Amino acid sequence: MTETRENPPNQRSDARGALHGLKVLDLSRVLAGPFAAQILADHGAAVTKIEPPQGDETRELGPPFVGDSAAYFQGLNRNKRAISLDLSEPGGREVLLTLLADADVLVENFLPGTMKRWGLDYSSALQQRFPRLIYCRISGFGGSGPLSAMPGYDAVLQAFCGLMSINGHRESGPTRIGIPIVDTAVGLSSVVGILLAVAERAHSGLGQLVDTSLFDTALGLLHPHSANWFASANTPVLTGNAHPNISPYDTFAAARGDVFIGVVNDGQFKRFCNVIGRVNLVTDARFVTNRARVENRATLRAEIEPVLRDIDATELCRRLTEAGVSASRINSVADVFQHPHTLAREMIAELPGYLGVGIPVKLSRTPGSVRTAPPGFAADTESVLREAGYDTDATRALIASGIAPKQRRKKT
Repeated sequence: MTETRENPPNQRSDARGALHGLKVLDLSRVLAGPFAAQILADHGAAVTKIEPPQGDETRELGPPFVGDSAAYFQGLNRNKRAISLDLSEPGGREVLLTLLADADVLVENFLPGTMKRWGLDYSSALQQRFPRLIYCRISGFGGSGPLSAMPGYDAVLQAFCGLMSINGHRESGPTRIGIPIVDTAVGLSSVVGILLAVAERAHSGLGQLVDTSLFDTALGLLHPHSANWFASANTPVLTGNAHPNISPYDTFAAARGDVFIGVVNDGQFKRFCNVIGRVNLVTDARFVTNRARVENRATLRAEIEPVLRDIDATELCRRLTEAGVSASRINSVADVFQHPHTLAREMIAELPGYLGVGIPVKLSRTPGSVRTAPPGFAADTESVLREAGYDTDATRALIASGIAPKQRRKKT
């Protein structure tokens, strides 16, 4: 067999994943927490999703639906087992404590104060009882500060933290970014925090609280607008698709389609001008450096727009890319998922009855994998409770009492 740099000698592939052996209890709902737990599961962690009796709200966020659950839920909960516990009841909390006995990570995103009200707060209840537990708390505004008790949703935090103020055109006004960018980024931040705590625990033997919030993460996403404001005190404004610090870095109309062109440095600007047949712009004092191009962006746009409108969009992108200038047509979601490169990068995961986005982090020796479709509500109740030490009669009693319901309860 030919050795490659991607698979070094004496390093066999481990299909179980880099996080095999890590046990995670996912108490979270909606997006940030489930997304974080799914990433851990994709890389081999044993994740048990613990839903309230009413179920995760995202099971209803459709159409479209896949079976009994919305596509929204399907996109965030693969590779997990599922059980439901009524944590408002002492019996439900007791089952959770039993499951925590050998758990490594707990993820939750309840309203602030909920876990403390149930006697399950990390610092006052769980830290001493489970010293190795890594407790990831995801909230809207964090665990401290005057807004800590406020709930938070992605778009609300986009508005509060300034993301909307720099997204959109002057004609349309501030606009929500078209994906739940804050929730998704909080999920990624939570994974980073959990893995940092796992790495530190290997030395200390102790778990810790991982405190992530939509507020903190949204502020962290504001670069370069935050850096610009710290340096100049000038409040950033709407710039459409243009970059505040780079030009030309924007959307342009070409023949038969719009394109985005990203010219980041002077060398790329020279190559860009060569491709579009405007080499005279390279030595123009108004455009000779990026600083000059930013200061004269409107003038530069007026110079290049008429030329671009006469070049076929696909041909323009091909020629620019070959010249080392980044450019792309404005693809739809359907366009990109049908693109050959998406398939080549294994960014579509398929199981019987399931289609989803592939795994973006590719490890050579311990790759992630998509093993099971998102679970039905409480689908693994019996096996989860059996592994926790509950016998058949005790499991039936928990189900019958509604402590661990198998059927979703209607919201009241």
